[in-house]
Amino acid sequence: MPAGNANPTATTRAAAPARRTNRFVRRPSAITLPPTRPGRPAAEPSPSRRGHLCRRTLTGVTWGVRVQRVGALRRRLTQFDAVLVAFSGGADSAFLLAAAVRALGTGRVVAATAVSPSLPMTELAAAGEFAADLGVRHLTPRTGELSREGYRANGGDRCYFCKAELLDTLTPIAADLGAVVLTGTNADDAIAGFRPGIRAAAERGAQAPLRDAGLTKQQIRDTSREWGLRTWDKPAAACLSSRIAYGLQITPALLSRVERAEAALRTALTADGHQVGDLRVRDLGHGMARVEVSADLVGVLQLRPDVLDAVAEFDAVELREFRSGSMNDALSGLPVGAEAERD
Repeated sequence: MPAGNANPTATTRAAAPARRTNRFVRRPSAITLPPTRPGRPAAEPSPSRRGHLCRRTLTGVTWGVRVQRVGALRRRLTQFDAVLVAFSGGADSAFLLAAAVRALGTGRVVAATAVSPSLPMTELAAAGEFAADLGVRHLTPRTGELSREGYRANGGDRCYFCKAELLDTLTPIAADLGAVVLTGTNADDAIAGFRPGIRAAAERGAQAPLRDAGLTKQQIRDTSREWGLRTWDKPAAACLSSRIAYGLQITPALLSRVERAEAALRTALTADGHQVGDLRVRDLGHGMARVEVSADLVGVLQLRPDVLDAVAEFDAVELREFRSGSMNDALSGLPVGAEAERD
């Protein structure tokens, strides 16, 4: 103890390390432990405490990255004078539409939902309600993808022709409005592998600000929830053509049958008191269908096969757990990618 110091407690307190004021701890090894009594070794945090600190650190860093990317999105959007958002009503394009309104205001943002036999009418209605809630002008141009031979043939590149038709329809509308076309392609989509629709959009000059900002699907959902968007947990709703097995000629009749079957099955399960998320009725051809639902509902339908009467338009039905892009398994020699969405 230094001579002349009559307060040993003051010496101990003065020697204690200054409290860290940083909100985020960059690395678990950088955690500062409280001072210990002289002569005793510093105590290591317990395994459970270390786990808690690591989780808290990772959560903070993840939140910080997301905030930075949302900021990058806003800066990107403010570079446009006006935008036309290709709005399917799904989680990605809904978030993009809301972000555009926040960045530009309702007067410089227009939503456009393409109407065709491949879009379920329930999706069109939901898209209209969402746009109205934001106070955004909502256009519903008709698209004619079924007039394109490559689309009707239903090969592995079907989504290319669908997106080409969409952009060929929206681009002149946007030009008349002095706007740029935006799509809801996100950062996950950009690395998902086989996504011919993304190529078609890029060839036609559409912008993808979610991808450019590095926003992933989960970050979009998390931010949508913070913003109070009801689409934050909306299941992916790919176009009806994705339910038709590759190689089967796509017709309005096939699309309508799938739409009716899914609506009837969803209604039956809901009436039975079940919460329904992802649900697909896949047309395998020759009167056969595959019903895909979440894992918990697979057990329900196994115990209640009568509920499958909702898809009675098909001669035979098999039951599987939902897996996005399962139809792509049939594409020999091509990578299995995510199910093509209208986002």
